Amino acid sequence: MLTVFFDGGCPLCSREITHYQTLARNGDILWLDVTREPETLARHGLSLTEALARFHVMDQDGVFHRGADGFILLWSQLPGYRYLAALCTRCHLQPMLRFIYERFARWHFRRRCPEGQCGI
Repeated sequence: MLTVFFDGGCPLCSREITHYQTLARNGDILWLDVTREPETLARHGLSLTEALARFHVMDQDGVFHRGADGFILLWSQLPGYRYLAALCTRCHLQPMLRFIYERFARWHFRRRCPEGQCGI
């Protein structure tokens, strides 16, 4: 089972996750809003700041996939998005996606947590 750690306090993030949740109807994905699950974050060795700074998906072996890699892993489990995940992998698009995601994530984190720490 995948565990998706998402920022439920971010309107953009929430809309995207809600979309993914409608596709993942089989219950094989656990969705954790990091703003409401501090004890779960701590159990997995993840701080709130880390969780808000990057998208995290934990695979069934307990390994974290961050940023674009997390999205590709999530997409690989969703109908319609499986093809996108396969395309990204087969065409070796991960480096480009990581580059784009990292720039977006830094910008988003600065807007969400201007002091560099989030005290939500």
